[in-house]
Amino acid sequence: MRQTGVGFFMGRVLSLAAMLVLFISGYASAAAGKDSAAPAPSTARITILYDAFGKDASMQKDWGYAALVEVAGKRILFDTGGDPDIFAHNVKAAGVDLTKLDFVVMSHRHGDHVGGLSYLLSVNPKVKIYAPNDGLGGVFGSDKPSSFYRKDEKLPAEMRYYDGNPPPVLRLGKAWPGANIELVDKSTEISPGITLIAQVSETPGTRELKELSLALDTPEGLILIVGCAHPGIEGIVAEAARINPHIHLVAGGFHLVTADDTTIAHVVTALHETYHIEWIAPGHCTGEPTFEALKRAFGERYLFAGVGTVLDLGVTRQARSVAWDFEDHANYRRLLGGSDDLPTPDTHAPPLARSTPSD
Repeated sequence: MRQTGVGFFMGRVLSLAAMLVLFISGYASAAAGKDSAAPAPSTARITILYDAFGKDASMQKDWGYAALVEVAGKRILFDTGGDPDIFAHNVKAAGVDLTKLDFVVMSHRHGDHVGGLSYLLSVNPKVKIYAPNDGLGGVFGSDKPSSFYRKDEKLPAEMRYYDGNPPPVLRLGKAWPGANIELVDKSTEISPGITLIAQVSETPGTRELKELSLALDTPEGLILIVGCAHPGIEGIVAEAARINPHIHLVAGGFHLVTADDTTIAHVVTALHETYHIEWIAPGHCTGEPTFEALKRAFGERYLFAGVGTVLDLGVTRQARSVAWDFEDHANYRRLLGGSDDLPTPDTHAPPLARSTPSD
């Protein structure tokens, strides 16, 4: 029976009021989500804050690497680039608030990764920083049992360290006094699903260099962030696969900037065919020929990751990113001090390979 009169009128008013409340609350929720700096728990976001190539005119290019990683409600700064002023500029241009970090990971001691640390500490002096334990005299500091050195009790006190009575543990200085640095000796899960992979380089020129990589185990698979991969990108990926063989993304520097074509082909094949990595987002010291080789192998699953790029991962498995082009190639060569003369694109090159998600 159709309702009429006062009852019908009041019913319509209440229905409209309820709809208005639902609309306002839904709009407020959407606005809050839009303004929130952190992504939804089901997504991961990586913002490239420092590198030598990119399309964002508001960012300054320089040799080095830094990225803000947001995943599972955590905000993690990975490395700080090479120059504190450029790092500060890019952080501000990207709208990143460094006072709101859960922790920082310093991949290794090289200046193009630690140079911006002074700026970070000027705005967030007590932030927790994880760094590799470089041992005696490392720039991140170190603790060493005084038993490590040989002693000669026949010497007079004035010729002996600490007059012959050293403290049990020698606490050696660090380049950033007062910084809240925790040294990492071995691969360690520092938070549920977040592991620091610790390895040592055996490559000539960087032999014995200790490096940390960041592995994030997410519902989409493992996300791996590397600084320079001095110990070898294959070895780092192999250890990451022990955490979760389903590797969703690898981003960062692969240290193939001077590698020959044979070495590059071997690494690309391993990443694409052996480890079945879903997405690849190389940057920094990966090198121009390796960018091209990876792009051919991964096709649409190659993500441009120049400075200023925001990689939105997770449910959508997409990224706000565009392909590497000849302008990027020229800029990269200029920064390396080389010629910016570029070859004509090969229109007869084979089509890009397409990878499919791993099960």
